[in-house]
Amino acid sequence: MPAAPVPTTIPHGRTARRLEWSHLPPQIRALISRRCGSPVVDAASQGAGFTPGFASVLTCEDGSRHFVKAASVRAQRMFAEAYREEARKLALLPPTAPAPRLLWSLADEDWVVLGIEHVDSRPPRRPWQVADLAACLAMTEQMADGLTPAPAGVDGESFVAEFADWPAYWEKVRADLPDLPGLAEHLDDAAALAARFAEVADGTTLVHTDIRDDNLLLAADGRVLLCDWNWPVVGAAWLDTVFLMIGPRGDGLDVDAVLAAAPLTRDLPAESIDVVIALVTGYFLMSAAQPVPPTSPYIRDAQRWQGEVCWRWLAERRGWL
Repeated sequence: MPAAPVPTTIPHGRTARRLEWSHLPPQIRALISRRCGSPVVDAASQGAGFTPGFASVLTCEDGSRHFVKAASVRAQRMFAEAYREEARKLALLPPTAPAPRLLWSLADEDWVVLGIEHVDSRPPRRPWQVADLAACLAMTEQMADGLTPAPAGVDGESFVAEFADWPAYWEKVRADLPDLPGLAEHLDDAAALAARFAEVADGTTLVHTDIRDDNLLLAADGRVLLCDWNWPVVGAAWLDTVFLMIGPRGDGLDVDAVLAAAPLTRDLPAESIDVVIALVTGYFLMSAAQPVPPTSPYIRDAQRWQGEVCWRWLAERRGWL
């Protein structure tokens, strides 16, 4: 049956505080125009996401359109390194991966700039709709098939190693306990589930792990593409399918019915899914309690909402509510 939506005031599609075209140094703007093959006459900044790097759809004098990302190594080092890693990973993904193609990149001591194919597309509608979820679910199934085993050279860390610290986040949640129904009574149960994640999450599939509406493109030609391949890891083939469900669950869709029918999850023990939900719930609730970074004013709201969604989802699955 449909779930109760979790209310939110997050302005979907307008969460990022980004560099604009006019903020880029003249030499970088000139370089981008040269790489695009025509002078840039318009730049439409992309408002979704939670990072401050430049990310715009550029229209050139010749009518061509390009998606370009850029970050300053000196002023935005963390984001520049993420873009550098994204360029490397995109170049190594097989052509069958559901990702926009990397066309060119520049990385020096001052700037990291990525030229990515522009795709005529839209994000999933919010609140999530059944048809959009079905299209994205089909993409995760195809992606798991195409990225098992993980492509040679991508060298992603294992999910188990990358997320090894996450079970301990429940102790931080205990120290700053959110007011959520049943949380105080069942925090130990949730922490015990999260501690078992290595039992269920290991695998040989390259998984994205950050699959949500602002990273998804529903293309006009029927494809569904996934953006921001900065930090994929190697783990169980079904992980991205479960992570995809967080937003739709928060918007009131019956995602448990979806998981019960989906090829990647229908034969999974229910407790395996619960373990992974418990793992990410601790991360979201812990992160939401951190200071708000000036470069991303909505990130804590988004993490708080995801934490509440995951907690309610987990609690209902476990019979704690």
